[in-house]
Amino acid sequence: MKAVILAAGKGVRMLPLTKDKPKVMIPVNGHPFLLYLIESLKRAGVTEFCFIVGYQGEKVVEFVRSLGLHADFVFQEEQLGTAHAVQLAEPYIFEDDFLVVNGDGLWGVDDIKKMMGLDDYNYIAGMKHAHPEKFGALLTKGDHVIGIVEKPQDHVSNLISTGMYKFKKEIFGAIHKIKKSPRGEYELPDAIAMLAKKDKVKVKVVEKWVDFGRLEDIPHVEEALEGYKPAKLKR
Repeated sequence: MKAVILAAGKGVRMLPLTKDKPKVMIPVNGHPFLLYLIESLKRAGVTEFCFIVGYQGEKVVEFVRSLGLHADFVFQEEQLGTAHAVQLAEPYIFEDDFLVVNGDGLWGVDDIKKMMGLDDYNYIAGMKHAHPEKFGALLTKGDHVIGIVEKPQDHVSNLISTGMYKFKKEIFGAIHKIKKSPRGEYELPDAIAMLAKKDKVKVKVVEKWVDFGRLEDIPHVEEALEGYKPAKLKR
């Protein structure tokens, strides 16, 4: 299965560390965060990668190539949102099922394997969280997703999207139909919500996930990865 890794953002919440590098290249215990994500995906059985890069993307390209991965690279020249980023991968998706992962998250290998093994629906990797107001809260009926509320001011659910998805190619059709959000971007949750209205989206609760979106997340990520030594990925 192919994984699309979204790594085009400027990482404003990670300044000043992102002044000279993209967020995914920030070192964690001596290695770029991206290495841990790639290794987790490979250990779960991902065989092909498509990286959506933008801000200082050449550093991501250089690093990934040094690992000897079979990978495609697409530059998001304009920051037009997460749905636009996923849309850029469309020419590189040849099977009906594929993963999409945010470059600033890390999931357990078993959780990734379970996502890859799911069929028939589009899936969001979810997790219960004490602060859903910082994320996209999932509205569900059983395991069916009926809506997504981005950073809700009022409590609607403590089940959040962790930023990993198992999509079918029909997601591209939904992306083509959505309009820009008030902040001028094409938002992936809007495309997912369109499919959810047709009962085509479910949630799969994952057990292990760490967020790498803010400066204050770094100590927690370093602690979670303490003692882990990445393997050499070169073939």
